[in-house]
Amino acid sequence: MENKNFVITEENVSEYCKKIGSWIKENIENAKTNGVVLGMSSGVDCSVVARLCQNAGINTHLILMPYGNDMTNSKSYSDAMELINKFHFDYHVFDIKPAVDAIQIPSNSEILKNASKTNIELSKANIRPRMRMTYLYQYAQINNLLVIGTSNLSERTVGYSTKWGDGVSDLNPLGMITKREVYILAKYLQVPECIINKKPSADLWEGQTDEEELGIKYEQIDEFILNGTSGDEQTDNLIKIKNERSMHKINPIPIFNI
Repeated sequence: MENKNFVITEENVSEYCKKIGSWIKENIENAKTNGVVLGMSSGVDCSVVARLCQNAGINTHLILMPYGNDMTNSKSYSDAMELINKFHFDYHVFDIKPAVDAIQIPSNSEILKNASKTNIELSKANIRPRMRMTYLYQYAQINNLLVIGTSNLSERTVGYSTKWGDGVSDLNPLGMITKREVYILAKYLQVPECIINKKPSADLWEGQTDEEELGIKYEQIDEFILNGTSGDEQTDNLIKIKNERSMHKINPIPIFNI
């Protein structure tokens, strides 16, 4: 488990917004880039990161990347546009469906015959965040930007991210911030209520929610991080197991050396 040495509260949120903004600026200046690009899914995490950047006067580009009509036919698109219109963000929309469909292993492949249905479906779902990250890095290189991440500490603790997908970025301002603290930042930064009040979702498939997939509530993960226990021994053990199994997502790639 990673050591967390600060806690954002309603009393100190203004101070931390300035600190985080300065940290992002410093990274941009050190990399000699022109700003950041952010994948916008209409979730609270990416909304907070977008506003942190904007609040610090950073050149911020938002990219919406629906899979076909899965965004425009849902509330996700209208929620994202509410944030964009409220704060006048520059944005682009790229449909990832053609690219995602083109690189999937064919459904009649021998490789899939002995695989579990769960693994097959998850492997397909994880192509989407990996493709989104590919679009972000191409856009970043074209415009001399850094890709800014949005994975918070609660997600990282239980490995709730796609390796080489949403878990990849050039810098991550939320990496040591719990979901509880993200909501404190969201309220301070005036993120629209429709985004704050929605159930967290990685948009891996229609109707998917983070907590249902994890089998744990974010509040329980936050309690475990901040106080050492969720209040339930069984949940604590599940968090520990998920953390141990996800260390390969957090630790550097093992490199052989003598």
